Order: sequence, then C-alpha cells, then structure tokens
Amino acid sequence: MRILCVCLGNICRSPSAEAVLRQIAPQWQIDSAGTAGWHQGEPPYAPMQAAARARGIAMQDLRARQFSPDDFTRFDLILAMDAQNRSDIEAQRPKGNTTPVHLFTDYAPETGATQVPDPYYTRDFNGCLDLIETCAKGLLARLG
Repeated sequence: MRILCVCLGNICRSPSAEAVLRQIAPQWQIDSAGTAGWHQGEPPYAPMQAAARARGIAMQDLRARQFSPDDFTRFDLILAMDAQNRSDIEAQRPKGNTTPVHLFTDYAPETGATQVPDPYYTRDFNGCLDLIETCAKGLLARLG
C-alpha cells in the first residue's frame, strides 16, 4: 500500500501523519506533501518535531515537498488533512484518474473531527498528534 498524506505546507500535519504511519505500519510506503510550496526542502516545524520526539516519533529527516498531479499515479491512497487540502488536491486530478482521496479523519469517526486542525496556527501540537495517532490506528484497522 502506497499512501500520501497531504496538508497545506508539509511542515506540521502531513509529516506527522507520515511519521506515525511509518511507525505503526512499516509494511506500507508512506510519504507526505503540501498543497503549497512555501516550505519545499525544509524539515518539519521545530515545535511539531519536539512534540513528536517526546512520543518517540522520529521525523527530523523528513523534508517538505509540494503535491503534484504525478502523485495520483504514484500512490494508492491520498489522505488530506482538511477539506481545503482535499479540494486543492482534487483540482489537480488528471482526467480519468481514480486514486481515492479521503480526509484522514474519515478513519476516526468516533472523534467527531472533520479535519486535523493545523497546529502551526492553533499551537496545539499534542492535540494534533493525538488526533493523527487515532486516525492512523483507524486506517490500519480498516486496511490491515
């Protein structure tokens, strides 16, 4: 299974989701990207890394990249962190491509969350990681 996690800048939510999924599902190929290219080549945001590191989640080697239409053919599933990300991803869908694009929170309906809030703005890095871990476990349970 090849899965791409996507947020806006690829420095908080999507690299965290990538790192968590790599840890709990090492049999899958996981990557992350941002719909915007502001942070290309940069490591994840330092406060996000610190919160992840405190949980034993390594993400210091990840680097931001921008989502591309080629990602539709490179991955089996694309996970958007919020509805705007999903819309921005769908706007780049090549004609005839059927790769599923889901909200990551679709895999944790029990939380009632409809998006993974952006901790770059909310400053709630631990809350973000809590939700990401719940979504990741739900995805693993559903896809095995």
